[in-house]
Amino acid sequence: MSERATKIPPAETEAQSDDHPTEGTQTEPPEEADSDAEAAAETTPEPVTTGAQAVVRALENAGVEYAFGVQGGAIMPVYDALYDSDIYHVTMAHEQGASHAADAYGIVSGEPGVCLATSGPGATNLVTGIADADMDSDPMLALTGQVPTEFVGNDAFQETDTTGVTTPVTKDNTFSSDPDLVGSDVSEAFALAREGRPGPTLVDLPKDVTKAETDREPDAPKTPDTYEVQTNADSAIVEAAADRLESANRPVMLLGGGVIKGEASEVCREFAIEHEIPVVTTMPGIGAFPEDHELSMEMAGMHGTGYANMAITHCDTMLAIGTRFDDRLTGGIDTFAPDAEIIHVDIDPAEISKNIHADYPLIGDAETVVEQLADAVQASPQAKKWRAQCQQWKSDYSMAYDAPEDEPVQPEFVVEALDEATDDDTIVTTGVGQHQMWACQYWTYTEPRTWVSSHGLGTMGYGLPAAIGARLAADDEQTVVCIDGDGSFLMTMQGLSVAVRENLDITVAVLNNEYIGMVRQWQDAFFEGRHSASNYNWMPEFDKLAEAFGAAGFRIDDYDEVADTIEEAIAYDGPSVIDVHIDPQANVYPMVPAGGDNGQFALTEDQL
Repeated sequence: MSERATKIPPAETEAQSDDHPTEGTQTEPPEEADSDAEAAAETTPEPVTTGAQAVVRALENAGVEYAFGVQGGAIMPVYDALYDSDIYHVTMAHEQGASHAADAYGIVSGEPGVCLATSGPGATNLVTGIADADMDSDPMLALTGQVPTEFVGNDAFQETDTTGVTTPVTKDNTFSSDPDLVGSDVSEAFALAREGRPGPTLVDLPKDVTKAETDREPDAPKTPDTYEVQTNADSAIVEAAADRLESANRPVMLLGGGVIKGEASEVCREFAIEHEIPVVTTMPGIGAFPEDHELSMEMAGMHGTGYANMAITHCDTMLAIGTRFDDRLTGGIDTFAPDAEIIHVDIDPAEISKNIHADYPLIGDAETVVEQLADAVQASPQAKKWRAQCQQWKSDYSMAYDAPEDEPVQPEFVVEALDEATDDDTIVTTGVGQHQMWACQYWTYTEPRTWVSSHGLGTMGYGLPAAIGARLAADDEQTVVCIDGDGSFLMTMQGLSVAVRENLDITVAVLNNEYIGMVRQWQDAFFEGRHSASNYNWMPEFDKLAEAFGAAGFRIDDYDEVADTIEEAIAYDGPSVIDVHIDPQANVYPMVPAGGDNGQFALTEDQL
């Protein structure tokens, strides 16, 4: 991360430059001042005087370092309070980008990302990112301005019923109507976003409330007394599940996104390795288990590996942790793991038996419950033949591909080249489409919180703003790569202006096939090749556009350009964009048709 993007102490910020005056800041105390008093003055915050200051104080008390947003009329008092705060505000080019950046920040850091927007269109522009975080259980806090309370319901300028609009896609939301309580409302929302099953929360902030006077300090971030989360699973069910695992002949562990969010990756790895159980992940669970380990079967589902889907289809016992069994994983419910007894671990009781019946429902924190199972399992399952079968499937359904030098560049080759050029802890963000699937399939993930994508909502345009949030949450030494598609990149490309302004060291590889590729693939397979509104042969030259934004632009047309161009782009200290012109007819396989049998995956279009 560049110096510009790091958190800068107040004395070194722009606040002391000519174009950012320091009115209202404290002057140095007289030389004769008592040193203890001087120290106290430096550590004691100014008292809260307005609702907006209480909002910012709540964020500071929660340890928030970054906030992503766009200014506007109704949120202006909060931004005015941010002026004096150490919280680094990243002004985004669009509110949707702010919500995606905050989402990705939460995925990488484990702490809620914070986004802000004004009322009306500012708030509604956040909704896509909020819904995305809700589907993927990502911790996020959204703060939205609102018209003064006396105008609420009168169709005032830039008024929207923000809490009404966002109730279906938030874990909790609040219309804050009292300046004495507004800070505590924000504190509580922050706590709710990260505790238990994470998710997005929202506080709607009427302008008269944030402008009003108050001397009330916000409460510390904590959940309401009525909010209870079960940590330990029922011990009797744990014992029964342990017995089932011990007697299994064909066991599989299925690791979902909840493993990563629950900080359970390490205990799951240890459990799988100790008992030699093959491991499959969901797409949100990528990185929970190292894909270079022999027990890894990688990702299952619609575009999962053939061997992962075979393992799921033929297992007799499944230990599923932190997964909601969505349709892209299961295919047809009746054909999913038909011979297996299901041990389902999840912190949210609503997920148990929602889609797939749980024979052993284990409600609790993922890390804690796996530790309970580890203590209860006294003998490893006798599954030597099963492991050999899994290895055979790896050979039978290899992910190898052809890359003739006299034909257009294959996307798999580019993804593997990017992986080869970067370290194991590199963070990968993506948009949604074919490029997302290739990034899943051909990058080898070995660590949690290195895969950042839109899973449940499938939001095109997610990749670039997510890379911005990921970059600010990541360690300085980590590389951040965005693998995007031309259609996805075009949707939020204005975020390049943010990356350039903040001098963020991110590399964007646009896999450019001049199509909405996944739509084109489905049209070829299921709509007789009728390419209605999927042909994007009017795409701009992304390398030149990158340069217009002030980023470094590169282009790849041939295989012999791939390695050197990638090396140069990654070495560039700042944002870079590689416009990679790939085979426009390249498709993603394996593929399980929607609602199909995971064990009947297609390897070519003819098999669909």
